Amino acid sequence: MKLKCIIVEDEIMARKSLQRLCEQHDSLQLIAAFENAEDALTFLSAEEVDLIWLDIEMPGLSGFGLLENLTSMPQVIMTTTKTEYAFDAYQYQVTDYLQKPITLPRFKVAVEKVLELNTRKTAVSLERQEIYVKIEGRYIRLPYAEILFVENVGDYVKIFTTKSSYVVHTTMKYLEEKLGNQFLRVHRSFIVHLDKIVDIEENNLVISNKVIPISRANKSELMTRLNMI
Repeated sequence: MKLKCIIVEDEIMARKSLQRLCEQHDSLQLIAAFENAEDALTFLSAEEVDLIWLDIEMPGLSGFGLLENLTSMPQVIMTTTKTEYAFDAYQYQVTDYLQKPITLPRFKVAVEKVLELNTRKTAVSLERQEIYVKIEGRYIRLPYAEILFVENVGDYVKIFTTKSSYVVHTTMKYLEEKLGNQFLRVHRSFIVHLDKIVDIEENNLVISNKVIPISRANKSELMTRLNMI
């Protein structure tokens, strides 16, 4: 699966050069390019990406300013003509730091770092059987075993657990990719923990007294995933 990425770069030639490099790489899917951080921030408030190619010095909001305003942090490769920002960049735990103009060999090395880190994160997430969600500036650990279901609420999702519920600024699609095989999206507005289903009747299922609809498109996969007699 390709990694979705965006470019945030105010210099038109540098932006076009990065676009060409991204479009030629088999592991990347370039979905947008922006000439300022404000427009990129608006885009990221509604869309999830895996990687940001981010310039530091831009009119208005800087690259560091964009990172300060993100609610969830994808991988970031910072690009600049100067080297003195390197220390500050790594305080944000960026994946790599490239000096412009960016050469093809150096670009490939940076992408390999992204792919390797993404593979490690996926493996760790599956092994740990848990996710962390950001709530009011702190990260709360949610073991998979405690998650009942997830409901889409506009620009947010609400995660219901055996103990409480949490409203998180993310997308259903992003959570689908993060959660393990115990979970299934049964409706455009619901992801359920398969082990928590109490019963199923026609086009609804019940989890902890909550009646959840099952869409026609997802019912076949649900029945296949369950141990039906």
